[in-house]
Amino acid sequence: MRGTAFVNGALLVAGGFATGKVLLIEDGRISAVLPAGDAPLRGVELVDLAGRLLLPGFIDVQVNGGGGVLFNDVPTIDGIRRIAHAHARFGTTGFLPTLISDDLAVVASAIAAVDAAIVAGVPGVLGIHIEGPYLNERRKGVHNAEHFLELDRDAVALLCSLRRGVTLLTLAPEHARPEALDQLAAAGVILSAGHTNASATEIETARRHGLRGYTHLFNAMSQLTAREPGTVGAALGDDESYCGLIVDGRHVDPRVLRIALRARRHDRFMLVTDAMPPVGTGDATFLLQGRTITVADGYCVDEQGTLAGTALDMSMAVRNAIAMLALPPAEAVQMASENPARFLGLGASHGRLAVGCRADLLVADARYNIEATWIGGRRLDY
Repeated sequence: MRGTAFVNGALLVAGGFATGKVLLIEDGRISAVLPAGDAPLRGVELVDLAGRLLLPGFIDVQVNGGGGVLFNDVPTIDGIRRIAHAHARFGTTGFLPTLISDDLAVVASAIAAVDAAIVAGVPGVLGIHIEGPYLNERRKGVHNAEHFLELDRDAVALLCSLRRGVTLLTLAPEHARPEALDQLAAAGVILSAGHTNASATEIETARRHGLRGYTHLFNAMSQLTAREPGTVGAALGDDESYCGLIVDGRHVDPRVLRIALRARRHDRFMLVTDAMPPVGTGDATFLLQGRTITVADGYCVDEQGTLAGTALDMSMAVRNAIAMLALPPAEAVQMASENPARFLGLGASHGRLAVGCRADLLVADARYNIEATWIGGRRLDY
């Protein structure tokens, strides 16, 4: 039997849902999207969608953990595999294991583990997100400032050492020399401002030296005020860079997010989970660098009430974006698929139901609960 055909569903193609079409995959990629009457179905495995939705797989650029695993604690192939498995059942077909501020030896181990995971073919691993330790203590959030460092020459070399996949670096640009930003950007590292107290002018300078994104917009960054736009104001006035949004109703008030959506183009927003180990487990607590973190209503807090990531999954993030932000469903899904793919430089191959793209596919019900996941044309067992 050659290839697989998805029939009798609503396909998210070209920005909207279409019925009466068939999607064909072969050798791990989408080979055709055709009207039902034109699709060659002889000798092809059929997947009857029975009126359900066929979506592009979700891409999450900020995944600290899942399945009971924190990447900082288990920076190994096995740790990455367990995190990937926990998130795949909720539609995440591509992700960046995310390391929060830690010792450089842990950073090196994490980079090596991601490289090895890609070689080993762990489903969904697209690269690594290194969030710190080059951050501003005034906006540290739950990060341990004892790990914070200056971005020196050795650090630049380490951050450029991933041989396969994408490297995303969250940093406070006010603490980085423009020359260091230039070197990182020239090596292909994607630079994102986060845990930063930068002024709008400092952000604008960093933009000229390779800054391309904003990590969890509004959280752990200088705010918009009357006489200093801060990082938030710079982001809202920057129509080209990408902003990650945590839509859980707690990290940012939904009314504030709706204002942000009115301020700039929607195709530069991405849904992120900032997920922690409880995703896929139901655990009520976990340890983060020796501190007890408690889960409450999908978000996580330490003993002082400081936000410490979420127990959010991407399907929940999509549902929240529809319900809380009044986004059209197709646009909410795009913020979880096509937009982050483009941010990572993978827009030609990921994040869309289009010919030539990887067959990273989701079957969902009308409420965007995920019922089946394919990565690279292979259906996953949960």
